[in-house]
Amino acid sequence: MTVQTLLGPDTEPAQLFDLAQQLRVDAVRASTSAGSGHPTSSLSAADLMAVLMTRHLRYDWAAPDNPAADHLVFSKGHASPLLYAMFKAAGAIGDEELMTTYRRFGHRLQGHPTPVLPWVDLATGSLGQGIACAVGIALAGRDLERRDFRVWVLCGDSETAEGSVWEALDSAGRHRLGNFIAIIDVNRLGQSGPTELQWDTDAYARRIEAFGCRALVVDGHDLEAVDRALTTAADGSAPTVIVARTVKGRGVAEVADQEGWHGKPLPPELAERAVAELGGPRDLRVRGPQPPHGSPALRVDAPEVELPRFETGERVATRVAFGRTLAALGARPEVVALDAEVGNSTHAEDFAAAHPSRYFQSYIAEQQMIATAVGMAVRGYRPYATTFAAFLTRAHDFVRMAAVSEITMSLCGTHTGVEIGADGPSQMGLEDLAMMRAVRGSTVLYPADAACAAALTAAMADLPSISYLRTTRGAYPVLYGPEEEFPVGGSKTLRGGADDRVTLVGAGVTLHECLAAADRLAEDGIAARVLDLYSVKPVDAAALVRAARETGALVVAEDHHPEGGLGEAVLSALAAEGEHPAVTHLAATGLPGSGTAEELLHAAGISRTEIADAARSLAARHR
Repeated sequence: MTVQTLLGPDTEPAQLFDLAQQLRVDAVRASTSAGSGHPTSSLSAADLMAVLMTRHLRYDWAAPDNPAADHLVFSKGHASPLLYAMFKAAGAIGDEELMTTYRRFGHRLQGHPTPVLPWVDLATGSLGQGIACAVGIALAGRDLERRDFRVWVLCGDSETAEGSVWEALDSAGRHRLGNFIAIIDVNRLGQSGPTELQWDTDAYARRIEAFGCRALVVDGHDLEAVDRALTTAADGSAPTVIVARTVKGRGVAEVADQEGWHGKPLPPELAERAVAELGGPRDLRVRGPQPPHGSPALRVDAPEVELPRFETGERVATRVAFGRTLAALGARPEVVALDAEVGNSTHAEDFAAAHPSRYFQSYIAEQQMIATAVGMAVRGYRPYATTFAAFLTRAHDFVRMAAVSEITMSLCGTHTGVEIGADGPSQMGLEDLAMMRAVRGSTVLYPADAACAAALTAAMADLPSISYLRTTRGAYPVLYGPEEEFPVGGSKTLRGGADDRVTLVGAGVTLHECLAAADRLAEDGIAARVLDLYSVKPVDAAALVRAARETGALVVAEDHHPEGGLGEAVLSALAAEGEHPAVTHLAATGLPGSGTAEELLHAAGISRTEIADAARSLAARHR
């Protein structure tokens, strides 16, 4: 086959048709060769992508790091055979890689795209997320970088059942993101049957327009109509969603618009017939419109960050210390803050007052808040996203996928545990430590006082991957002086001596309860060590081993459910070191209600009284 290069807007309609057929052929070949994949979902969108990459996507495939280039996000990540066929058409990969490595172990052409590929910004495949993160990329480009690149997103029609799609369009509409363009591949069929709206493109359009975006309805197989729609969408006047009516399995009569073919490669004999029906293999190359050369965003030397200072004994909530420190960190130009309409409680509003141009209000849309943070991280910013810990749980899948994308960002969950008091269980973050400890590569921090909270908030700005700070609602005495250091992975021993008979392990509010319990134990002649395990992941295994060997018994108290939190972090660390001391684990069990913090801590069995009782029992058994 002769290699022919297609050049941007001058490409003839017949050549566009050939390119679309090539994309279809290669999607079929790759998935059949792999024995798995989603060819029919790729066939429906091939015409859309052929026109986009040839005439509209301003991208230099040889320079994927050009900051002025457009972005292409496959929110419909299962259509990876189509995306990889596009990479081949662009000359970014070769046919051998496509045919022999797709979906194979140890290779980069994975079943759903990830940033191991330099042309992929973020991992997709958990539906409804790519479009949401694309909003963050578009916001960063327009409002932070002042660049005119466009963000193109390919969505499937099935994923529009996800609420996060509409959170994304609401955000795009509210911000009037004219550089944001989504394309919905309305091919009527989902995984197990027809989609909710099937081919009712007018219903899609009404919904899109209700969220403040422009809707363009088009026949997704009419190349000239698609070109006109993309041209209109790229005018920058409004966030735009192209609603493209397509046929799943287009071009292959035996599977076109047929149920039962989602996620199934064509068997070899059928694939051979399909390739012939599509006109056979081709070897076209695309050089679409080129972006201007963009220099990296200017990074001026930021002034030294002056962290807030707190007096020992002063009563300050750790959420307050977080907010004041975050505002101070705004001296670093890469730091941005995102809020979910609770900034006056989380104290993210402190950053808003100091640095309004880098503060982004997501309203009560936690999924979109995290997605926006991911998009901004793609562009090199350091986002801090904050809300009540209880509400971060609803965005857990976005955090999980951010880790798959190897995103770096900082999260803060406030109002944790039963300590919050009268608001009741719907507001109590009692699962967040387990959630964040389970995230790949995460760092989980839980300060007990303002000095520690300030130091850890600042430290997160330089941590890799995803870091999480757990803060409390109530004000507690400052325990540490302003010069104290809090290395990640460390701990602090606040009480201790050679005669210690038990170790009390706490973090956050329970550390203060442990200190009070140690005072009670001292009155009974029982010396107790008190360990502040402010770093939950990584945990200070050396300090735990030392405490186990020197005291023989540990009481771990946490304002969290027993599963997956501080206690399990301690037990796992000790087990890994071959240490098996006597351990009593106190955690919040049962269903809490409303009350004062003191009442609820006692009812949960994690107050100073229960800690002291557990320590007495352990000490009596291990004289």
